[in-house]
Amino acid sequence: MKAKNEGHALTNAGEDYLEAIYCLILEHPGDDSVRSVDVSERLDVTKASVNKALSSLKDGGFVDQTHYGRVKLTEAGRGYAAEVWRRHRMLRTFLTVELGVDEEVADEEACLMEHALSADTSRRLLEYLERQGVTIDKE
Repeated sequence: MKAKNEGHALTNAGEDYLEAIYCLILEHPGDDSVRSVDVSERLDVTKASVNKALSSLKDGGFVDQTHYGRVKLTEAGRGYAAEVWRRHRMLRTFLTVELGVDEEVADEEACLMEHALSADTSRRLLEYLERQGVTIDKE
């Protein structure tokens, strides 16, 4: 049996924080940083929780934080976050398109499942969706 989160450098929560930062940046083109309070609101967690998570993400080399507190993804952080967001979108698409799951339920469940997929399973799911004529955009 393989270890939990094999191939994942972060915990589920760490991946959720990176994904939230990434999505907030995508929602505001031209702005490559976010406020920690926005992350707090997005994830419905306390500012203290965000600060603790950001400290861990900084130590791991996934984010930088400016003197004024804005959070930026490093190159490694952006790549990791993009992959988590891609897995989320693939799973949500599979659940809604292939299984007919309600969009809200599919989104919640994809958020839980995205942390468990290995790179191999992600690749296979993407190939399956592509064979079905379903495309997952880059961002």
